[in-house]
Amino acid sequence: MLFNAKLSQDFSKDLYREGIYAIGFFFPVVPNGQARIRTQISAGHEVHHLDRALDAFIRVGKKYGILGLTHDQIVEKYGL
Repeated sequence: MLFNAKLSQDFSKDLYREGIYAIGFFFPVVPNGQARIRTQISAGHEVHHLDRALDAFIRVGKKYGILGLTHDQIVEKYGL
């Protein structure tokens, strides 16, 4: 959950640059202020694929300074 539409789009673009396909969803697809990233995992993914995705999420999360932040802290930093 990223809560901010622009943040979800920027985050998903950066994940794509890292080789991870993820979509940023925001209003009207989800309620206003509930923007998020969605991914899909399949039985075809192996542990090394998941490790690579997790590493990318961590790198991008650090870039935006959101790792470990609460809802209120992310909203304070990026707005809704």
